[in-house]
Amino acid sequence: MKTVYITRREHFNAAHKLWRPDWSEEKNDEVFGKCSNKNWHGHNFYIFVTVKGKPSDDTGFVINLKDLSKIMKEHVVEALDHKNLNLDVPFMAGILASTENLAIKIWEQIEEPIKEAGGELVKIKLEETENNYVEYFGGNEPF
Repeated sequence: MKTVYITRREHFNAAHKLWRPDWSEEKNDEVFGKCSNKNWHGHNFYIFVTVKGKPSDDTGFVINLKDLSKIMKEHVVEALDHKNLNLDVPFMAGILASTENLAIKIWEQIEEPIKEAGGELVKIKLEETENNYVEYFGGNEPF
């Protein structure tokens, strides 16, 4: 049987700022620009989680999308929605709240639950804006 890839999308809103306390205000502003605003800023994030596997003989599913949705809502949306990534999210504590780092940390939160649900996490695509997104393959880059 062939391997199939399936993707689920969810949405959350979160605030953050890009700031290194070991840098001066001028250096932070030079490197991070508007993203270093002392009063924070927010994004309407879209997350796409791709899982692969062989469709089940019983259901035809790679993973039950109800299960994938529940995992994403519990471990991503509930953890991040209307939160300050720098202050309110334990798994982001002490980490620069870039979209790249956020994608890595989300992977760490959902990889095992997805495996337990019968899927294999392949990719996270995290859209910060309509023009900017990150793709993370968990260290298994396809190229």
